[in-house]
Amino acid sequence: QGQLVESGGGSVQAGGSLRLSCVASGYTYSRDCVGWFRQTPGKEREGIATADTGSGLTSYHDSVKGRFTISHDTAKNTVYLQMTSLKPEDTAVYYCAATPFLWYWRSDDCWTRQTQYRFWGQGTQVTVSS
Repeated sequence: QGQLVESGGGSVQAGGSLRLSCVASGYTYSRDCVGWFRQTPGKEREGIATADTGSGLTSYHDSVKGRFTISHDTAKNTVYLQMTSLKPEDTAVYYCAATPFLWYWRSDDCWTRQTQYRFWGQGTQVTVSS
C-alpha cells in the first residue's frame, strides 16, 4: 500500500517562499501522475499543480501560475512544490497525491483526473501572514 509523507510546511510572511516535499514509499510505478492539492476550512480541496512523471508535462491552477513549481526526483521517490511570492490567500493545508498513469491516459489527464488519485499524504499546514 502506497504511503506519502509531506514536510516543509510552516508560517511565512507574504512575499516569502517555502518548499514542500513529499516522499513516497510502498509502491513503485514506471509512470505516475503526481500532484499538490490544498484545502481551507469550508472549501473543497482544489488541485494546484500536477505532473506526469513520464512526459514531464506540468499543469497549474491559474492562481499559482508563475509562483509555484512542481518537480519530482524519481531516484528519491520525492515530489516537491516550490512556492514563491506567497500570499495570505495561499494559506491552507497542502496535500500531495499520486496515482499510476494508466495506459489509455493522456498527459493532461494528470490534471483533469484529480478525483482519481489513489494515494494521499496526511497534509501539511502553510500559513502566510500579511
